[in-house]
Amino acid sequence: MTIHIPFNKPCIVGSELIYVSQAISGGHASGDGPFTRRAQKLMEERFCAARVLLTTSCTAALELAALLCELRPGDEVIVPSFTFVSTANAIVLRGAKPVFVDIRPDTLNIDERLIEAAITPRTRAILPVHYAGVGCEMDEIMAIARRYNLLVVEDAAQGVFAKYKGQWLGTIGHMGCYSFHETKNFSCGEGGALTINEPDLEKRAEILREKGTNRSQFLRGQVDKYTWVDIGSSYVLSDILAAFLYGQLEHMEKITARRGEIFNLYVNLLAPLVDSGRIRTPFIPDHCTSNYHMFYLLAANQDEREALIAHLRQAGILAVFHYVPLHSSPFGKSLGLPQMNLPVTDDTSSRLLRLPMYYDLSDRDVTEVAETVLDFYQNWNSQ
Repeated sequence: MTIHIPFNKPCIVGSELIYVSQAISGGHASGDGPFTRRAQKLMEERFCAARVLLTTSCTAALELAALLCELRPGDEVIVPSFTFVSTANAIVLRGAKPVFVDIRPDTLNIDERLIEAAITPRTRAILPVHYAGVGCEMDEIMAIARRYNLLVVEDAAQGVFAKYKGQWLGTIGHMGCYSFHETKNFSCGEGGALTINEPDLEKRAEILREKGTNRSQFLRGQVDKYTWVDIGSSYVLSDILAAFLYGQLEHMEKITARRGEIFNLYVNLLAPLVDSGRIRTPFIPDHCTSNYHMFYLLAANQDEREALIAHLRQAGILAVFHYVPLHSSPFGKSLGLPQMNLPVTDDTSSRLLRLPMYYDLSDRDVTEVAETVLDFYQNWNSQ
């Protein structure tokens, strides 16, 4: 079956290709060139962030954050199990252990009411994940972190240009991690960023990001030569990709506005199924401003979800499920963690389905997707 409405599709909204050409012709296509600096400055100013460093991916940003947390074997970090593997990999790579906590049934974010009970003398940090561009309850999370002297790293891979109580996601914790993967709202194919909101971390972050060297200080004329001074890796994004990203970031409002239109059209068209209790759609608390990263629905059970995915695919529409919970994954089980009871995570992961969502999705496409979903439930009722 030919797919004519894909799940995701990269977009060009402004001067992305012009900037890429300029990056190449300017003779600095590698990392930390002119477009890297422009993109970082734009985000620092727009998000009121103390410092933003572009990275090769959000995975790299998370690994960089784990290094800055100085995680060691035996340390523990509290995370949701309902997240992408990179969130936990950053912890495990340092020899530390993820401590999985269940999610809220409304926003599907980490349940802040369960965090304190998961803290032990070995806990070093909390790593909340802002699911679908909706903020976690950061006031409560930061208050817990202060009581126990813990670091907070926001996994804001899906949260770029979204807010919690008027503050940009990624700028509330001690550090934040962004993604610019092709499936994200603003993309350069593969890319990410680390926001540093704790000034004491900034100097070392530069060094770790530059393969453990003090190259950034050298380029600013602060040292007469640069050399190996710490551990690190190559986390610096190519300036070609930064150029494309800068073209996207210039139009964050435009991209977000269109995604909001798509999101609200889905809401309106699928309202009959929500009102009848057949499905559930995303919940956005009044104190959160979403970036409309995704539109999902929760079916009644896994069988219904799988049948709906097949029905959409038969109609040429690609819809997908999301995470396999990390605590029930093969590697998660191999970590030897205590057996966990995460009922909301297990239930949600078995029923959640993501519908197509991208900037160039037309109203006609959205209507076709929604009508195909409605058609499925008309037939499903008769079974």
